Amino acid sequence: MSKLYDLTLRIQRTNSEDGKPRYQTYQLQAGPIMRFVDLLRMINDDQDPSLTWNSSCEHGQCGTCSMRINGRPMLACELLVENGVEMFNTTTFTLEPLQVATVVRDLVVDSDEAYERVNRVKPYIIDPLPPGKDGEEHQINPDQLELYVDATRCINCFCCASACISSHRTFLGPNAMLATIVRVLDSREQEKKERLKTIYSDQGVYRCHTSKACSHVCPKEIDVAHFIALAKKGFALE
Repeated sequence: MSKLYDLTLRIQRTNSEDGKPRYQTYQLQAGPIMRFVDLLRMINDDQDPSLTWNSSCEHGQCGTCSMRINGRPMLACELLVENGVEMFNTTTFTLEPLQVATVVRDLVVDSDEAYERVNRVKPYIIDPLPPGKDGEEHQINPDQLELYVDATRCINCFCCASACISSHRTFLGPNAMLATIVRVLDSREQEKKERLKTIYSDQGVYRCHTSKACSHVCPKEIDVAHFIALAKKGFALE
């Protein structure tokens, strides 16, 4: 029989009426391979249906279940109980919303507000290169393609933005920077000037303190700090 852990979850609750955070503690037993989203569902089913949190795919691809677990921004669908106990050396966990936007309720933040910085950099091809003759695809160097594909794995979970030590008032944030940097690397993008203007604006890469916290917490293991460093050096790889 699998070992059961006696867990204590201390969860930040925020009432949408007064907006004042408080902490509520829940006790539960869970198996080693249960995920933290499973724990939250157990609380909803057995103890408190009013506890509010986000999830969608629960396979580490949508980023909606991101939250701070013992201070570290993570995807609740990816952290197993046994891994959490080993990582933090405790069976007591504090769950809090990400610090990237206004809290709507409990562990849920205003996603529209969080995405405002990403939308500001236009995370799409502004002026695409026309298709090649007879519909031929655009060629790209294999080394550049490998780098480019790595950057496109970002799911905008905002873990990096929450961990970033740079002021969110003056810095667009690591995931927003990555969203426009990847388009500078994209050979199909013809509008480079507008992107470079954003990257080197007063809210751009030079606001980054190079703590590398973004890379450290990224659930997709993207070296976000590396891409920001490329931009700081003027995209020397091109």
